[in-house]
Amino acid sequence: MADKLPDPVKKCVAILKVADSDTSKFAGLFMVTKLVKGSDCSSASKKAIFEAIGFNFLKKLLLSSDVPIDCPPLVYKSVALSILSCFCSDPEIATHPDMLANIPVFVDVIEKAEESDDDDLLMVISESYECLKHIACYSEGQKAFLKSGVTSKLLGFYIEQSFQCDEALNIFVVLVSHLGPVAWGNDPKIFNSILNKISLDFKSDQSEKKFELCTILYTLLYNCPRDFIDSSTDEEIWPSSTYKGITDILTSKIGKAQRDPALKLVSTIVELLGVEWCLADEERPKQFFLLLVQLCSVEVRMQLEDRSLKQVIGNAELITSCFTVMELAIAFVASGGKIDLEEKEKQTMYTGLKGAFNATTTLLTKISKEHPDGGSGPERIFTCALVRVLAAWLAQETTANRNAVIALLPFILKVANETFRASRARRLASKTGSAELDGEDSNPWGHVDVLRLLLPALCHLAVDDKARNILFQEEEEEVLFECISYHWSIVNYKRPIVPKSERKKVRAPDMGPDAKTLAEMADSRVAMISACNIFMNLTVLEPKRVESSPLFDRLMKFVMDALPEVKSTPENLVLQGHLAVFGLLLMKQLASKARKNDFSICRYVQSVIRFLWDAYVIDEGRETNVSTGSLVVSMTYKERWIELSELWFLGMQTMSGLLSQLPWVSEFAVETGWVEGTAIMLRKVRVGALPHNVRAAYEDFLCQLLAANKEVAEVLKSNDILTTCRTHRLMELGKRLFGE
Repeated sequence: MADKLPDPVKKCVAILKVADSDTSKFAGLFMVTKLVKGSDCSSASKKAIFEAIGFNFLKKLLLSSDVPIDCPPLVYKSVALSILSCFCSDPEIATHPDMLANIPVFVDVIEKAEESDDDDLLMVISESYECLKHIACYSEGQKAFLKSGVTSKLLGFYIEQSFQCDEALNIFVVLVSHLGPVAWGNDPKIFNSILNKISLDFKSDQSEKKFELCTILYTLLYNCPRDFIDSSTDEEIWPSSTYKGITDILTSKIGKAQRDPALKLVSTIVELLGVEWCLADEERPKQFFLLLVQLCSVEVRMQLEDRSLKQVIGNAELITSCFTVMELAIAFVASGGKIDLEEKEKQTMYTGLKGAFNATTTLLTKISKEHPDGGSGPERIFTCALVRVLAAWLAQETTANRNAVIALLPFILKVANETFRASRARRLASKTGSAELDGEDSNPWGHVDVLRLLLPALCHLAVDDKARNILFQEEEEEVLFECISYHWSIVNYKRPIVPKSERKKVRAPDMGPDAKTLAEMADSRVAMISACNIFMNLTVLEPKRVESSPLFDRLMKFVMDALPEVKSTPENLVLQGHLAVFGLLLMKQLASKARKNDFSICRYVQSVIRFLWDAYVIDEGRETNVSTGSLVVSMTYKERWIELSELWFLGMQTMSGLLSQLPWVSEFAVETGWVEGTAIMLRKVRVGALPHNVRAAYEDFLCQLLAANKEVAEVLKSNDILTTCRTHRLMELGKRLFGE
């Protein structure tokens, strides 16, 4: 390489290498400055000169404050930085190990210069930032920034509004856009301080800078650690300041260049803070929310209608941002969020969303024909986003464009199933530290489990005859069994096994699952509930398939084993109810395969009895043996009764029907004390305090018990059931016990 260097460069390198003192080497630097800035100085020339000087010498100049008499105090720093800023424009120099290892030196130079009142130091600060900017442009440089731990100092410069602090912010924006949340470190105070400062400028600035700040805020928030956003965030000023800034933009006459960054920013904030953030205007809380949904719906139609996958992929980031807003808005309204929409407002919102989802369905139909595998790379990720947002819509609205959706269902299932399996593999690899995780980008569908999001929609689709046939044709029940089994492995948390070598050591007490694991358990609990709902619909509507399918045999075994293992905690109660009722439906359908001496079935039936028994209690005014109380839902159940009510009535109905097929189940009702407990409870209920539907459920249950087991009559009579029948007009039960 040395032979190819220009003669002036060779001469300069030779002088620097033979320099026997710092003074002579320093003299050679003046020749370097002229050469480096010349047009004929190639990358190879710069590298040769840089190595001839040696970074240690330049570092010495940067840090030295001992200068010769009559020399400016900054002469050493100025010369060194002048050379380095020129060197850093070359990728090979900017990523040189010596340069990367000394990132803290540049930051220290800025920090010390800021502490001085000497205005001559401003040039030193500018050139230091110039070096850092060049280094931050490259992957090696970004990693070196992170390793050196100086990002918090860069943010500090901006918070303190130091000279050229915008440069510090711009460098950090580059770093966080490439490194993601890890660039923020572990201090949420710095995060909030930065956001507060930028958002105030964003709120008040009415120049073109407002749109630059919008893009910066989007990058910072999109890449922020999610655990930085908590209840204390409401006490910060940045949520309200960004709200004001964004509403200023989106309610003004603007073009695409200004609107797109604002939609991306608002999407990120809504995802972080929830839809409630949109309702910040106390006087007109609905206005911005409705405007935002309308803007996103229109944008989606404009981007997707009459276009192919390749045509829309260029704006994927904007489109998926709109999808996020739409998805969260649908869930918010459906869950009865804090917004009171008038009928006209609901219709306007529905019409806008319907148009957007028609466009989504049409594009997905094209993709299913032109790219049956979902495309490759970014195309697969975008296809996944299309299916995800459509799943959110179908969870609430299954009548609109139904034929097109049903025709598209095989493709939707294919995408959802592949993302589920890829996501499962990715999670398991991350838990075990497997090398498979290194190749995660080979399957971009592994980043989100679309099947998990599609489950609520499948609950509705399973009721439709055509859609249900497609589910069986695609053997979706097999995948759903994999799905419920996988989520059960998360819900049924077990402490990690301690290696033998560690068992004798003193260990800290087990604190149970961490916050991340608890969140995963909560999500998987909901997924299992949705899967149970789908299977219950299939079991009731396709009895012949259920009877002949080996899968449903395995499914019954799974439910029988799982229910007794569910921990009796309030958060598990709804899941217990679903497993209990689903198992009863399976037992009724597969009664010929249920065996009295099967231990798992015995444990399961006992768990079902516990669930049904604990739902109602007596609310007594005083301790008494006469009927003075009211029958009320127990406190444990009351908080979740909206979700549990139908389950309890269906469970009682199914249990009653099951007794005629499997009379031996009645033995458990007697042995556990449920029959006696029910008789005592009903006896204590005062006249008129037994709801009609509850009375019917208990009467039918007791009548079926009488038919299945002769011992039941004696138990009931010994608890004064005659008085109970007269009090609550249980006519049918009275006839069966005492005749006409």
